[in-house]
Amino acid sequence: MPRSPQSSRRRFLKRSAAASAIALPYFIPQGVLAAAGRPGANDRVIIGFVGTGGRARQLMDHVPADGRIVSICDVYQQRMIDTLKEKQQNWKTYSSHEQMFESENLDAVVVATPDHARVLPCIHACQAELDIYAEKPLTLTIHEGRVLVNAVRKYNRVFQVGSQQRTMELNRFACELVRSGGIGKIKRVQGICYTGPRDYQGLPEQPIPEGDNWDVWQAQTEARPFNHALQFGWMGWRAYSGGEMTNWGAHGVDQIQWALGKSLTGPEEIWPVTPGPNGKVSMRYADGIQVDYELDKGPMGGGIFTGSDAKIEINRNKFTTNPPDFVRNPPALEEALSWEGAGWVARPHIQNWLDCIRTRKTPNADVEIGHRSISVCHLVNIARQVGRKLRWDPNEEQFPGDEEANAYLDRPRRQGWELPDLA
Repeated sequence: MPRSPQSSRRRFLKRSAAASAIALPYFIPQGVLAAAGRPGANDRVIIGFVGTGGRARQLMDHVPADGRIVSICDVYQQRMIDTLKEKQQNWKTYSSHEQMFESENLDAVVVATPDHARVLPCIHACQAELDIYAEKPLTLTIHEGRVLVNAVRKYNRVFQVGSQQRTMELNRFACELVRSGGIGKIKRVQGICYTGPRDYQGLPEQPIPEGDNWDVWQAQTEARPFNHALQFGWMGWRAYSGGEMTNWGAHGVDQIQWALGKSLTGPEEIWPVTPGPNGKVSMRYADGIQVDYELDKGPMGGGIFTGSDAKIEINRNKFTTNPPDFVRNPPALEEALSWEGAGWVARPHIQNWLDCIRTRKTPNADVEIGHRSISVCHLVNIARQVGRKLRWDPNEEQFPGDEEANAYLDRPRRQGWELPDLA
């Protein structure tokens, strides 16, 4: 569904510097011109939201002043009604993201759907010439992640993944410390043994709530009878998500990838240490560094790195070292305060995205980074399913010569929900 609008806001933003030569009208409504702390209407990035669940509503509160939400989209009408009431807004509502992209003159879109329904609207947004902020985990499968990366590159979009720790000053400092050899030679890396999803084994059919398009909500997945535990507990089911392994794991694994300098690659070997869908898993990278996802408790948003000179535990917006005074020049504590507040604060991360929309620079959590990090999470779940050691080629994104394992890289998609042909 590509389009070429003749007078789009995106084109206005691109030529905003030239606009300074145009004479101003005699009367200018309040809010159009910028003032200190209040960008003018023509300077703001116009945003639509796909998804109005809990995390989406948090993100709505974190959009900085130079972004302006004008429309929202959800397959469940009551959620949109509740969102407008909660936010005391009169945003326009849509039941179809395609319709919203066509009808609204947007610059950008925030996609905060459940995992299984995230990639397709992101690709459609690329085709509609929109820039995208997509919540994590980015994908349901490794294959659709690569298709998404290709779409972002083909249409030259600014794509930020909601891995906000990539913008947190304390996390940036701590990961750079490890990556630059600041704790010496890496001897051990430990991560949380995040739990996986469970398989569907049948649930009693329940009445579909009024105004809830259950068929569309299921998106690419196999059609099943409605049950409240499926739609509103989707993170626990393999059909829709990878469990905590792809939820909190998207943050913790991402920090491990970052700290080890592996943001654009992945391991070469993965093996289950203990059996079952929640079993411990280890992996090894090409340089010999091993990561053990084995901790029952600890840094949900990071990992523990033992070096020859010190040990560091990286978590969300904080880190600790052993010895305690090992770091002598950490970021000021005030740097962490901007991330404190209700609802997993993402405002500075969204600001980085908005800044990059204007400059066309690569944001802190680019789509390739998000794809690579969540791919590692998927690899853990695949190793648990197959139950044996696997070899992985991070360049080809294949299990060499392993048809059984490669079958888990993608899933059948329901008719009408196929990924677009980007050739």
